Amino acid sequence: MPRILLLGGAGKIALHLTPLLLARGTSYQLTSLIRNPAQTETIMAATKGQPGTCNVLVRSLEDVTSEEQAKAIIEEAGAEWVVWSAGAGGKGGVSRTYAIDRDACNHFIRASTSLPHVNTFLLISYIGSRRGQAPWWTESEWASARSSNEGGMKDYHAAKLAADECLTAKARKRGSGFRGIVLRPGTLTDEVEEGKVALGKTKASGSVSRRDVARVTVDLLENAQTGAWLDLLQGDEEVGDAVKRVVQESVDCLEGEDIEAIAQRWA
Repeated sequence: MPRILLLGGAGKIALHLTPLLLARGTSYQLTSLIRNPAQTETIMAATKGQPGTCNVLVRSLEDVTSEEQAKAIIEEAGAEWVVWSAGAGGKGGVSRTYAIDRDACNHFIRASTSLPHVNTFLLISYIGSRRGQAPWWTESEWASARSSNEGGMKDYHAAKLAADECLTAKARKRGSGFRGIVLRPGTLTDEVEEGKVALGKTKASGSVSRRDVARVTVDLLENAQTGAWLDLLQGDEEVGDAVKRVVQESVDCLEGEDIEAIAQRWA
């Protein structure tokens, strides 16, 4: 009976995630965290007709400034799985990006990995969030990614990379039995999902529908045995087949990053 805390519950991906999770059955219990109580109606509309149960928790992630505050929210939800589908979304300037995408996220990561009843943290990041060139990327792909990460996306990249690395380090320190999953989609679209994706070691850029991101998220929550970084684009493989393949082959897009340096940085 998974109890799930969905952070950023009123976001576009989360609104696709909500009915997909609740459709899995009556044993699924979801707590959707939102900032504005006026969003409650939207959340509840997404649950209509689904067998699982959903509660709404009103809190501002921007106000979560400590691990203790994050821990209190997780314990209030009784969560076993925590899903981060939140972000500043470019609103409120650079300081808000760091406050939510880096700081609040890291508080929830630290809290989750410290609580024995939490066994999974799935973080939705983005495909360019890395320090080094992925070994399967071409030089031109890496140059393009670096140009974006060092240009207009500089602060977003820094914030998301910090969260990705924090989850990686803390999950490894927690050890077996905890899944720290970083799902890294390309450019997000609102197109109708195709149900076919490229998951794992993909190209460095491309697009993917938000609903397909949600579908992959649900399948990973249900099937992943360990944590990993997994890149995601639209592609040619059915979602279920793609998830089954990366799980069976232990695909991890963390390859190419300095794992020891990450561990030391986030000790």
